[in-house]
Amino acid sequence: MAIHTTALFAKHMGEHRMSLPEVHAMDRVATMLETPDQSKALATRHGPMVILAASGMATGGRVLHHLAQYAGDHRNMIILTGFQAPGTRGARLAAGESPIRIHGQDVAVRAEVVQIESASAHADGNQLLSWLHKMPGAPSQVYVVHGERAASDMLRERIEHEIKWRSVVPEHGSVWPV
Repeated sequence: MAIHTTALFAKHMGEHRMSLPEVHAMDRVATMLETPDQSKALATRHGPMVILAASGMATGGRVLHHLAQYAGDHRNMIILTGFQAPGTRGARLAAGESPIRIHGQDVAVRAEVVQIESASAHADGNQLLSWLHKMPGAPSQVYVVHGERAASDMLRERIEHEIKWRSVVPEHGSVWPV
C-alpha cells in the first residue's frame, strides 16, 4: 500500500509542501519491495536497515521475515506507523518487549524501535466529524465500528452532541435489521 501511496504525492502536488524533486527523491531513499522475490533478495543485503511497518503489518506477511532477520542488529531501526492495537506484535515492539515471537521462534530485539502514531491511514475524530457534517442528510443511525472501545465511545458521544445524530458502538455480534 505504501508503495502505491508514494506515487500519489506526484499526482497531487497541491496537497503537500514538497517540491517535485523532493517527491522523486522519496523513490531513491528507500527500496520499495513489491514481490516475494524482492523480499528474499533483501535478505542478502548487509549493513544497517530501516524496516517500515504500517499499522497492523507486524501481524503477518513478508515484513515478519524482515523483522526476524534484522530486529537483532542494534544498527537497524524498526519504524511502526500508526496505531498499534494492544496485544499485537506491533504494540509489543513499541512497548520495548524483547524477545518477540516470530514464526515460532524468539527473536531478540536490539534494533531501535520508533513509533510514529501520527502516520495513520485512518481519519481521526475531527476528520470524521468534518466528513459527517458534509453529508446531505442525517442517516437513521451511525454505527461506530472501528477502534478501541473507549475511543469509539468518545466518537459516538461527539456525534450525538455535536451533530445531534443517533449513534451507537455495537457490541460484538450485534445484529440490526436493514
